[in-house]
Amino acid sequence: MAAKKTTARGEADRLSLICKAIRRAILERALLPGDRLPEDALGERFGASRTIARHALGQLAAEGLVDLRRNRMAIVAAPSFSDARDIFDLRIVLERQVVRHLAGKLSERDVRQLQAIIAAEHEARHGADGTAIRLATEFHVALAEMTGKPILIRYVTEICYRAGLALSAFGRPHSSDCAVSEHLDLIEAIRSGPAERAADMMEAHLEAVASRALLQPSDARGRDLMNILAPYAAEPG
Repeated sequence: MAAKKTTARGEADRLSLICKAIRRAILERALLPGDRLPEDALGERFGASRTIARHALGQLAAEGLVDLRRNRMAIVAAPSFSDARDIFDLRIVLERQVVRHLAGKLSERDVRQLQAIIAAEHEARHGADGTAIRLATEFHVALAEMTGKPILIRYVTEICYRAGLALSAFGRPHSSDCAVSEHLDLIEAIRSGPAERAADMMEAHLEAVASRALLQPSDARGRDLMNILAPYAAEPG
């Protein structure tokens, strides 16, 4: 019985690792919309069975990051421009709700956690554009997690990942300098309130992200999945 539990836990860990790695690769633009994700190649890269890889792809499909095709083929989802705009409209509604719950209630520990993410954004501002997008996404997910509301956390996290995919599909270079400045202003607004003022600031920030980024489709290019995911598979879960 103990051996079965250990095996099940190991499989769950491997499943989580694959999902986390692919999400991160999408946010960092290592994987682009339309890239193929074969089960066998994923299993080989992450040292997992095809069954585990299939379950991971199914979970990512439920999150809207992957499209499942016939013959068990999966690709990184390719949202339309209309989808991308809808994603940001929904994100604004959800994140205004996050801010309303947090206004005037951020602890010093919360503030330090958010400031640490912003510091990482600042350090990454001259690096790969995808890293800035990932860190910006982590900032917004962290805010949602601070509400302690499971349903809100789930939907905000999913919509943030979908927004990252939309930025990959249509974005021009992400303005990390703007993100750092706006995130710092958001912390102060949420910290001090009032709630509606802070919510309005969040909406203005997300509208600015959309207007800065949702412009040109990315060029499609064929890459080798094993090489793309090698650094993500090597990272600890």
